[in-house]
Amino acid sequence: MNIIGREREKDIISKCLESKRPEFLVIYGRRRVGKTYLVREFFNGRFSFYTTGIPDAKTRNQLKAFNESLNYYGDDIGTIPKDWFEAFRRLRKILESEEVHRDASSGKKVVFIDEMPWLDTARSDFKSAFDYFWNSWGSSQDDLLLIVCGSATSWIISNILSDKGGFHNRITRHIHINPFNLGECKLYFNDNGIILNRDQMIESYMIFGGIPYYLNLLDSRLSLTQNVDSLIFDEKGDLHYEYDQLFKSLFKNPNNHMKIIETIAGQKRGLQRTDLAAKSGVSDGEGLTKALRELEQCGFIRQYKNFTTSQKGSFYQVIDPFVLFCLHFRGGKIKSWQSFIKSPDYYAWRGNAFETVCLEHIPQIKSALGISGIDSSEYSWKSKKKNGGAQIDLLIDRRDDVINLCEMKCTDKAYEITADYRDNLINKVSSFTEEVNPKKSVHVTLITSNGYKRNEYSDVAQSYVGPDSLFM
Repeated sequence: MNIIGREREKDIISKCLESKRPEFLVIYGRRRVGKTYLVREFFNGRFSFYTTGIPDAKTRNQLKAFNESLNYYGDDIGTIPKDWFEAFRRLRKILESEEVHRDASSGKKVVFIDEMPWLDTARSDFKSAFDYFWNSWGSSQDDLLLIVCGSATSWIISNILSDKGGFHNRITRHIHINPFNLGECKLYFNDNGIILNRDQMIESYMIFGGIPYYLNLLDSRLSLTQNVDSLIFDEKGDLHYEYDQLFKSLFKNPNNHMKIIETIAGQKRGLQRTDLAAKSGVSDGEGLTKALRELEQCGFIRQYKNFTTSQKGSFYQVIDPFVLFCLHFRGGKIKSWQSFIKSPDYYAWRGNAFETVCLEHIPQIKSALGISGIDSSEYSWKSKKKNGGAQIDLLIDRRDDVINLCEMKCTDKAYEITADYRDNLINKVSSFTEEVNPKKSVHVTLITSNGYKRNEYSDVAQSYVGPDSLFM
């Protein structure tokens, strides 16, 4: 079993095998995040039954593919099932046979249906048949582990996890697969012979995020810069058209999702719903609600409350590094990453991208500060003053009456506070406390990508989080 990280996920699967009841495990997450790989590697590709849906295929072709799987696992009928009810009836017969393969350690029969949303084609009655298969038989089989998986997260949640019909309260466990964090990326690079220093690992996260499939495409013979050009900027690159394919693979009608995410990405701090509707052109109704929920469920955006503003409602902010990278550089703004790096615009982009990396590593930052067990909210703040005001890109508002005012610095060498920057930080703290009156202590926290050099101005910061902490 060669699985990087995923300790919690492996533990859940192990518990499913150890249990004395029928288990229905749902695994979901965005495209390319490693859902299928996790299950296949955990079971070494050995199942009582395995099948997968086909993207954009009609019902007959889905049934044809399902029939191939039935034949492989011992079904002797051979003909394509006339409908899904027959397909699942024949699957049940395979699982009831004496020859069915069982997990060696637990004796469980393991059924893995991958990319299930693709099987549910229009007017196919797939869901009704699957519902009947589980509720009439599967849910009474103590030695059965049924695993279903899909990238179309919205379908999984709406039709399985949040179903009010046959699957209501029937799911025994679920796993949301998240992208790798920096620590897991480092393990992945080491395991695959990809030689990157710490700065390059952080920059790779700014571009590819922690998506295992993207990282797997890196050529160990090339530099990170060469890989970015080869994969993204070259028209023949594997990821050149990934941005458009990403949303088309997840949502049946992705236009609104793309309008929404492109509008939100235009504001670093995010947008509230009313402003989003006005700027995106997507009507403020059920369609917007559904699209926002689906984008959040897939991990592209986050929803947060800003307690420093009198405006009611949540803010929505894009947090997916790959999506942000594509939106920033799409449309031929630059032709080559090699010609762009080390330019003033590159350093401006890198500074903003590092803030997103930090936002994706709040647990690591809190751990470094020794506050892992303390509830907190994270948001940004901007002064209302036209002159002499300030902007803070990350505040960690803690339940223990402390607010960490976080300053994030991505530099080529150890960061050193200057006299001017010390004055700037003092102004930020003063502006924030004066306008917000938080009734909490405000601690300045410096988060750096390349270390921190102390000097006579360092007393302005109460705490420091170095790059090694982000890899924990």
